[in-house]
Amino acid sequence: MDLQFGSVCVRNPDTVFKNAIPHMESIVASTTFSYDDPEALMEVFLGEQKGFVYSRWSNPTIELAEQKVAALEACGINDEQGKPIKLVAHMFSSGMAAISTLFLANLKTGDKVLAQENLYGGTSEFLNKFLAQHGVEPILMDLKDLNGAAALIQSDSKIKMLYIETPSNPTIDVYDIEALTRIAKQNDLIVAVDNTFASPYLQQPYRFGVDFVVHSTTKYINGHGNSISGMLISREDSVMNKSIFDHRKLLGSNSNAFDAWLLLQGVKTLEIRMQRHCANAMKVAEYLSTHPKISKVNYAGLPSHRDHETAKKQMRDFSGMLSFELKDGLDAGKELMRKIKLCKLAVSLGTVDTIIQHPATMSHVGVAKAVREQYGITDGLVRLSVGIEDVNDLIADFEQALE
Repeated sequence: MDLQFGSVCVRNPDTVFKNAIPHMESIVASTTFSYDDPEALMEVFLGEQKGFVYSRWSNPTIELAEQKVAALEACGINDEQGKPIKLVAHMFSSGMAAISTLFLANLKTGDKVLAQENLYGGTSEFLNKFLAQHGVEPILMDLKDLNGAAALIQSDSKIKMLYIETPSNPTIDVYDIEALTRIAKQNDLIVAVDNTFASPYLQQPYRFGVDFVVHSTTKYINGHGNSISGMLISREDSVMNKSIFDHRKLLGSNSNAFDAWLLLQGVKTLEIRMQRHCANAMKVAEYLSTHPKISKVNYAGLPSHRDHETAKKQMRDFSGMLSFELKDGLDAGKELMRKIKLCKLAVSLGTVDTIIQHPATMSHVGVAKAVREQYGITDGLVRLSVGIEDVNDLIADFEQALE
């Protein structure tokens, strides 16, 4: 058929790669997908056949990113029969979208969720402000107290989920996933782990029998600070997979093809980036731990860290995240932020460049001093996401900033 000019403008060419496969994944930036056979489209709508209909539901580029992250969390793990475990990942518009869907899809009015006290601020706010309004009660406690956690779970049948963030943000506490999961499973609880600070390269919670893993893939998995997204990973046979899919579809918290493509590019270097992040962080932590103006360094790789042995047990290495306390408190923190040069003063973390922030005047500025200090967020606490620059340049930057 010979088409007129207006039709030629609108119609897409039929792309055929003869005897060739594109080296890079494609960005399928299509809102919808057409079919020649109406019966085939109906079967996809009914869930009888796999396929793509509308990119709010699913998308080829997003699906590739989901498969990649699921494969990383499952890599090298076998089930009780010795067969590789099978996981599925659900990609979201942000880490918070993944976290909120985890709770909304698994908990109902009257249920309770048990979590640690020092959670990421967004998670804590969602639990205490939003989820509580819908009749789900958050219970926060020190999850390092294993006996206390076991007693609480056994005494309250309304607790349906155990939520663990490890290492924690920003105090770098490490929680024993294996021991906590064992306690939870003895009482039929759902177990979910926020693995953002570690990445699948450093820590794989499914080795310890958890049900769900969440990531802000904005951070280490993407690693370049150019895309916001999140992942919620579950077992392939989980009865909750349809509920997760429906929540994402109906709440509109899906990601998009371009962010999925950026994740696919960033994750290719995850292993070598994490090796450099960890090596640099260890050297920076060792330097800071001997500085006269610093009273404390929170880095799980230091033998002096309170959770060093737990971290050694469940992590390949100790991440690029650390925090430290300045002896002179708030004023010293502000002064450091003004004088630092190479490190970027910003929120977020897990990118190739080093990012520094002062929680008391940034992420937790709206939190009452007594409350944040209860969770270890003092006036002098500084959080550092150590990048992959030359570590000698990073140390030199701190030397001049701490003069």
